[in-house]
Amino acid sequence: MIRYFCIFIFAFALLQLIISLVNFLFGVRLRTKANPNLRERISILIPARNEEENIGLILSDLINTGDNILEIIVFDDESRDRTSSIIEEFALKDNRIKLMKSSGLEEGFMGKNFACYQLSLEAKGDYLLFLDSDVRIKNKVIERSLGYTIRKKLDLLSIFPFQNMQTIGEKISVPNMNFILNTLLPLPLVSLSNFSSLSAANGQFMLFKQKTYKEIQPHKIFKNSKAEDIEISRYYKKLRKKIHCLASVNDVSCRMYRNLSNSIQGFSKNVNYFFGNSYILAIGFWLITTLGFIPILITQSLGIFIIYLIIIILTRIFISLSTNQNLLENILYIIPQQIVLGIIIYKSIFNTKKDKLIWKDRQI
Repeated sequence: MIRYFCIFIFAFALLQLIISLVNFLFGVRLRTKANPNLRERISILIPARNEEENIGLILSDLINTGDNILEIIVFDDESRDRTSSIIEEFALKDNRIKLMKSSGLEEGFMGKNFACYQLSLEAKGDYLLFLDSDVRIKNKVIERSLGYTIRKKLDLLSIFPFQNMQTIGEKISVPNMNFILNTLLPLPLVSLSNFSSLSAANGQFMLFKQKTYKEIQPHKIFKNSKAEDIEISRYYKKLRKKIHCLASVNDVSCRMYRNLSNSIQGFSKNVNYFFGNSYILAIGFWLITTLGFIPILITQSLGIFIIYLIIIILTRIFISLSTNQNLLENILYIIPQQIVLGIIIYKSIFNTKKDKLIWKDRQI
């Protein structure tokens, strides 16, 4: 029995290696230059709640963008800091910037989903780009993304930003999401396969074709979802809409969390969605990837154990290369990253059982 279990663990590690290699070799890349002849216009839509540290940075980036941006609308979701006043200051510098203020969260909605839905009602562009407030952009990446979306005739393009990690707490927590994504999902199949389960998206950067978005109104459909980005991508696939997902683009960056505590709290909101909303699969994934070496070490030869370790390290190498992460750190922090992933899964289960999850000073 133990022998078959070891075979399963070894095969799963090998499968992860293959998927990470596929994502590295066949990951889609944006063109380095924007098409200056595009006539389509984008509405930039930014939900913001207590973002005084970030909102000015992304607005500074957007002010320097090209003629394809029709408007930049920011929805202030009942912030208790200077978010609104900062937006108003930037609106004086660029008449494309508009401030929307929430009059209260509508019943049945999650905060961000409500903000995105309200923003979509005001948007007039041919394409709608939803950006998180903590995202940074450069090198005409929005115009390049628009060109890619039009060229591929997409209904949705989503980009996983390059994650800017500065503290040890960030470096042992944030890479876990890339680890899960890039070892369970061959990203080329997001565009090539019709199976809705082979879907992915990141709410930090989601570019929608306006006509399709208005017909579906995805943020309204998934108004109470804690992982609306993933659910929207799956729903689009079910409807046979064309979507693409890019693993990491250096010109879109983000610093999601500033410390370990915030990372654990943030990721525990939706980690189970990576596993089909199944905590059993989430726990199983953690046990196999964290403790799988023990039965192999005990029952197999030293040579098999070394090969297993090489597979684990190669997997981390391909993930790091695909997502532009620091290669050395990603290998050195394997053990603490796995420990933190277990804490995130536990925290997610605990919060679900207790119905006790606070995010941005609001229970969700």
